[in-house]
Amino acid sequence: LRFDEQVRVVVFKSQVKGVFCAGADLKERAKMDDAEVGEFVRRLRNLMDEIAALPVPTIAAIDGYALGGGLELALACDLRVAASSAKMGLIETTRGLLPGAGGTQRLPRCVGVGLAKELIFTGRQIDGEQAASMGLVNHSVPQNSEGDAAYQRALTLAEEILPQAPFAVKMGKLAINKGMEVDIASGMAIEGMCYAQNIPTRDRQEGMAAFREKRPPRFTGK
Repeated sequence: LRFDEQVRVVVFKSQVKGVFCAGADLKERAKMDDAEVGEFVRRLRNLMDEIAALPVPTIAAIDGYALGGGLELALACDLRVAASSAKMGLIETTRGLLPGAGGTQRLPRCVGVGLAKELIFTGRQIDGEQAASMGLVNHSVPQNSEGDAAYQRALTLAEEILPQAPFAVKMGKLAINKGMEVDIASGMAIEGMCYAQNIPTRDRQEGMAAFREKRPPRFTGK
């Protein structure tokens, strides 16, 4: 996906009705020794980092349970859409664990430090509407009879992104992600570097031409 120039947006959904991702298989984990657990979690953390580093926008369609590593997967995405009936939580402390695949870092960056601590310390599960009210998800939608309401809303959101200039969207994502890691002055410099890369693109010229000619732009990603 990272190197496929035809990919504009990636949507993560589950094939299992009622479950986005239930997290690690604790029965499997119970058979591992300490070293194996450490390696398993390291690989899981690397996977989430790879998802977060995808250059195109990513959307998690949460149509059911997103618990533990399942919520960490959703947090690794840029945008999240949840069914109002979905259940989410970093529940690791209820099992004698703590989030180990990015949850302690991505949740506070998403909802703020105080709320993140409350959710992690208590292991509380929240529904889609509560998640939307605290900014954990971008949209909460009523579940439909097919059980894929969040996926359908995610597709609508993806379709809003698709017509936009692909390279500009990628640079926007890069500027936001890298800028959030540094002070605002350094962030401004990062934005400037990303903008500079976008200036010579054909899409920028096409956008200006389309504006002058009062027509929709035809972006190619070049």
